[in-house]
Amino acid sequence: MTRLLPYLVMDGRAKEAVVFYEKALGAKVKGIQTFGEMPANPNFPPMPDEAKNRVAHAMIQVGETNMMLSDTFPGTPHEKGNHITICIMADTKEQAQQFYDSLQEGGEVTMPLQETFWSPAYGIVIDQFGVTFQISVEASE
Repeated sequence: MTRLLPYLVMDGRAKEAVVFYEKALGAKVKGIQTFGEMPANPNFPPMPDEAKNRVAHAMIQVGETNMMLSDTFPGTPHEKGNHITICIMADTKEQAQQFYDSLQEGGEVTMPLQETFWSPAYGIVIDQFGVTFQISVEASE
């Protein structure tokens, strides 16, 4: 079943936000992974020390709803207004490709749709209205 999930992008405060939402909203932490815990990518330079403790991905559950959070990578611009995105959890790679192709019409690709270590298809598109969509497929596909 396709789902839309809120995705909050923080500037180094994602761990703090998770603790806050646990207390304020009764959130249950479903997982947190830092940039330092990610597998090394031979196509990129080594991870800078200032990035290692930042959150690469976190998921919390509030009631029946999941919400995802991450920190920006050091040096990535962070402005109020671009820190909330929508993550579309597609059922299949083909469905993810359809969403990706449709949303980029009149918009801008931020990250090409590609396989990652957490998803068989993941990409980021800013649509023609300025809304950022992260398109992903569950890793268990």
